[in-house]
Amino acid sequence: MKLAAAALFAAGLAISPLPANAVVLDLATMSCKQFVDSGPDEIKMVLTWLDGWYKGDSDEAVIDTEEFVENAKKFGAYCATNPTISIVTAAEKILGE
Repeated sequence: MKLAAAALFAAGLAISPLPANAVVLDLATMSCKQFVDSGPDEIKMVLTWLDGWYKGDSDEAVIDTEEFVENAKKFGAYCATNPTISIVTAAEKILGE
């Protein structure tokens, strides 16, 4: 399921225009401060990736927008008050519950 979702996401990126200043996001080393200071496009990509990652292979390929927005708010608030931790640690705390 993750492979199919990743392929669809990559296909969507390939056909949509990318920003002229495209960057590589290393989510394994990104801090909460880097996340909070990112632009809106990067924040959306990170949140979408985290949502899919924590749903796992067993969940259906469905995005519940209310749940997504609620989790995004919790994640953003947690990162804003914990700028030195990694987003992986923050995600485990907020989304891994």
